Order: sequence, then C-alpha cells, then structure tokens
Amino acid sequence: MVTNRSSVDPIAAPRPPKVAVRTAKKRGYAVPMDQHDQTGRPDSGGRWSKADAGGVAVADPRPRWRTRASTTLELIRANPTGRITLKIFITIAGAVVVTVGVALIPLPGPGWLLVIAGLGIWAVEYHWARRLLGFTRRHVQGWTQWVTRQSLGVRIVLGSVGLIFVAVVLWLSLKYSLGIDVIARLMHYLATH
Repeated sequence: MVTNRSSVDPIAAPRPPKVAVRTAKKRGYAVPMDQHDQTGRPDSGGRWSKADAGGVAVADPRPRWRTRASTTLELIRANPTGRITLKIFITIAGAVVVTVGVALIPLPGPGWLLVIAGLGIWAVEYHWARRLLGFTRRHVQGWTQWVTRQSLGVRIVLGSVGLIFVAVVLWLSLKYSLGIDVIARLMHYLATH
C-alpha cells in the first residue's frame, strides 16, 4: 500500500543544500544544527517546529522570542570575532547593571532586582553566573512557597519586619549619605509645634 505524505510532514519536506554549513565547518566554525524550513532559514520556533520519532509534529515548549534569541546567539558564536565581541559586550553590560544594582542596595528601590538582572545578563555567557542565578531562583521560590504556606499572622509579622528593615535602611542612608537626620527633624518639629 502506497501512502502520500502531506506537505506538513517534516520528513517529506525537501531540505535545501547546506553549502553555508559545510563551508563554515570547513573553516573551523562551530555551527548550530537547527531544523530548517522550506525557505532554508532556521526554524524560528513556530508552533509546530519539531517532529517526534513517528514523524508527527509536536509543539515546541519554548516561546518564539526565546528560540529566536537562542538562534541569534548561536549564529554570533559561530564566528570567532562574533564570539569574542559577544563575550565582551555581555561582560560590560552585566558589570554596569550589577554595579548600579550594588550602588542602589542601601537605598530603597530595585537594588537587588538589578543585581539579579545583571546576573541574568552574565548568565547568557558565563556558566558560573547561570548556576548562581539558578541557586538564587530556587531559594527565592522556596522562600515564597514557605511564606504562602504560613498563617496570616506570620505573613503580617514578616511583612512588618520587612517594612521596618526598609525604613531603617532609608533612615541610615539619608543620615549618613546626605546628612539629613529625619528622626531629629521630626522630634524638633513635634517639640516646637
């Protein structure tokens, strides 16, 4: 019995010649091995981008933007100059974001959030940053799950302790950075009025 394959079946789709891939390999570049669509472009993570062993298309679990970013980074890394340029750019961008985050930690605001964002930038290129970011993510998720399992009273106490900590950090920052003693001014205001 002869069966006709549908045009959707990725096994039946003709593949373009991989001249550029062969040339890049011949020159010693690392080349990402992606599925290609009929136009010869790497598959951009469409809804049905991969085929399982039976030839049936299955959904790609990664979002489309993430697949595109991954493919773009792999293409940049395929060229030695691109790889070095990417590493330098990632190092400088991550360092700037982490430095600004560390400078903002004593002040109320997104200091720790910026430090974690800088780690996320470094995690694109450095394995140690990826591991540290995973460690941080696991512990933050564990802490969040633990807090949500607690009673309302415990959550109120934890929130109050957090607010007191932020208030003390703000007071110390204003006092020692700008020379403004908010408590002394408040006491003077209460005493004179």
